Amino acid sequence: MTTKNLSFIRSDLLTLNAYHPTPIDESQSLVRLDANESPFNLPDDVRAKLASMYEQKVITNRYPDGGHFQLKRLIAEYVNESAHLGEKIKTSHVSVGNGSDEIIRSILIATCLNGQGSILVANPTFSMYGILAETLGIPVVKVNRHESDFSINLAEANEAINNPTSAPVKVVFVVHPNSPTANCLTQGEIDWLKQLPDDILVVVDEAYYEFSGHTLVSEIISRDNWMITRTFSKAFRLAAHRVGYAIAPNPIIDILEKIRLPYNLPTFAQLAAEIAIENRDLILPSVQEIMSEKERVYQQLKNSEKLKVWHSDSNFIYLRSNINPSPETHNEIMNKLKAQNILIRHTGGGLRISIGTKEENDQLLSAIKGIIV
Repeated sequence: MTTKNLSFIRSDLLTLNAYHPTPIDESQSLVRLDANESPFNLPDDVRAKLASMYEQKVITNRYPDGGHFQLKRLIAEYVNESAHLGEKIKTSHVSVGNGSDEIIRSILIATCLNGQGSILVANPTFSMYGILAETLGIPVVKVNRHESDFSINLAEANEAINNPTSAPVKVVFVVHPNSPTANCLTQGEIDWLKQLPDDILVVVDEAYYEFSGHTLVSEIISRDNWMITRTFSKAFRLAAHRVGYAIAPNPIIDILEKIRLPYNLPTFAQLAAEIAIENRDLILPSVQEIMSEKERVYQQLKNSEKLKVWHSDSNFIYLRSNINPSPETHNEIMNKLKAQNILIRHTGGGLRISIGTKEENDQLLSAIKGIIV
């Protein structure tokens, strides 16, 4: 079918580039270092609990709990405990989504749809902000980062906000730490976010919070225009279940609850997230192991004169070729690794490498040594 036969489709969607995850051939023994997932499955005891819970609690002919009441309670408990907030975050501060992507999409619908506004992102960053905005016909204002540390070019950001060329900026998306570059927000960036006007929503994506140990969740208590988003796909090892959540002031959560689909999270996904939180003492210790491996891999890659490797605050590393940092060079490196069944990601003008198990990381380092000669 030609695009001419799709005249009923919005013309801007016909040229939009979709997000294409790496195809996975389960018959191959792959070293999967391309998606920032945890390299570890759930502990056996936790998997056994989850399997038992499926038998006991999943009634397949009934819809899921559309209010996510138990899961929200556990999330609020976890957030308060980990950030030492007492009981300041309530269930009314939490909304749960089918992955963080659904929450991002709900934010866009609530703020910018129908020509009401645009979003601001600093590239390179998580690509789904722009992709989801464009699917909804929402303008994306893109500013640059300083290459030395990938902090946001705040002069460009201020210019974009103060002198908009399209719809006014209604949402600023930042990642803490950023993907693909793995850097946390600087104090200067945080101070800048705090001084943004109240008619701009500040969304701080903390998908990698458990790895960095840095959070701005306490800002939710005092700021009416801030939101934190997180996921169970990374440190909690539940990528297969697609569970994300937002923490925000009650009025913002009320709006998100209006927009999300009524039964957006399957029963088994809710149970998996509940069990993961309840067994975090068994799951989260792997974070330290991953971060120790990250430092080992970082130091070895950094020793290569032919690679430029940036400091990482998370479970992945960002680098570029020091010889010829072109897309062709990075694609060549990625494809040579793929030929050895090692998957990494070419994104944002460089290469992003997730941290795997020690054995997987050893395979990666050995392969790169053979490629970067």
